[in-house]
Amino acid sequence: MAIKCKADYLKNFISDADIKALIPSLENAHKQLTEKSGAGNDFLGWYDLPFEYDKEEFERIKKAAEKIKNDSDIFIAIGIGGSYLGARAAIEFIKSPYYNNLKKDTPDIYFAGNTISSSAVSEILKICEGKDVSINVISKSGTTTEPGVVFRLFREMLEKKYGKEGAAKRIYITTDKSRGNLKKFADANGCETFVIPDDVGGRYSVLTACGLLPIAVAGIDIDAIMRGAQTAANALKKCDIASNDAYKYAVLRNALLAKGKVMEIMACYEPAFQYMNEWWKQLFGESEGKDGKGIFPVSVIYSTDLHSLGQIIQEGQRNIFETVVDIKKSNDTVIIPNDSENIDGMNFLSGKELSFVNEKAYLGTVFAHLDGGVPNIILELDSRSEEDYGYMVYFFELACAISGYILGINPFNQPGVEAYKKNMFALLGKPGEENEKRKAELENLMKSF
Repeated sequence: MAIKCKADYLKNFISDADIKALIPSLENAHKQLTEKSGAGNDFLGWYDLPFEYDKEEFERIKKAAEKIKNDSDIFIAIGIGGSYLGARAAIEFIKSPYYNNLKKDTPDIYFAGNTISSSAVSEILKICEGKDVSINVISKSGTTTEPGVVFRLFREMLEKKYGKEGAAKRIYITTDKSRGNLKKFADANGCETFVIPDDVGGRYSVLTACGLLPIAVAGIDIDAIMRGAQTAANALKKCDIASNDAYKYAVLRNALLAKGKVMEIMACYEPAFQYMNEWWKQLFGESEGKDGKGIFPVSVIYSTDLHSLGQIIQEGQRNIFETVVDIKKSNDTVIIPNDSENIDGMNFLSGKELSFVNEKAYLGTVFAHLDGGVPNIILELDSRSEEDYGYMVYFFELACAISGYILGINPFNQPGVEAYKKNMFALLGKPGEENEKRKAELENLMKSF
């Protein structure tokens, strides 16, 4: 397992000199990361996590997952951002985007607490009617609005169905190890708890209990995921873009940024990659988007989005580049049949594998976009296995940290995320002098529009 970063299609966009110019910044970024001397160094727990994770908790996660598989028809993971994207990405990538519709011996899994839409939450509650349900609420503070409000609703549902004591046995809490509202609730009610490490930020937390419990409930081998991450951690240690493809990816995207390519489009030809795209967007967007810097992350699934966004990618503003994830091995073999009447004129494809057509669509698109002035970085990934998923998670986390340090920012904080929360709490009437003052300011501002 590995990810190979290919720069073959960048020759007309960046030069060897452009890359060479970034090597001192790369070496400094590597030093800041490995010596833990850079900004945000108190959030580097993810770096050694593949080897230094809590083995006792890891076994408890697997044991809890087995209990949930045996006593639940539905499992609800309640969290937002890094507290749910990685787990959902793993389930869709390794299993299927249609996981809940497949024949299986594991519970259906739904993700809540990532929206405060009445319709979205109500629909999941209705799906749970007449079913045995367990939930996992994931929040460091326990006071984040979206998961906090939704947890209330699902807790009420469980207590009505099973009673307070019975509900507590079906509530799994992933939070701070010693403090916070959720930890207090868990201790008071006897809920099983798992830890969000102090030194691992939310968007880097998928290989902790945040992601591993929902992933294990889906019947995915989390030992294999950690082996994949360990392989990546061992393979990607050197500060050498000839052998370290994560560092190479970080340097290439910064070289393109220096040429005015301010938007990165993550593309893949497998629909199962859709939530990996979403996880990647948070990882890079939240890590790099500060101090007036950063590459704006967007994503597409081809060939679907070639029929919606293909035109603007081909001929729109030339401030973009693409990073294409090429998964070499398909999970399934589908042969295109012959049609005696050849109604669609496609008999020239009879007997060929559908993956062969997908590959040619990929190559055709790369060359079309190159002709249109869009640079393409290619990331080759072997397959959709557990090991490949673990490798890929670590690869992107490492590349993101290095890229952030090359940019000269702290890749591990997110001060801008708090702005909307402060306004929302004020408008909702949360008690406090500061909230009351801000509410008055916002109400006056609204009157001016």
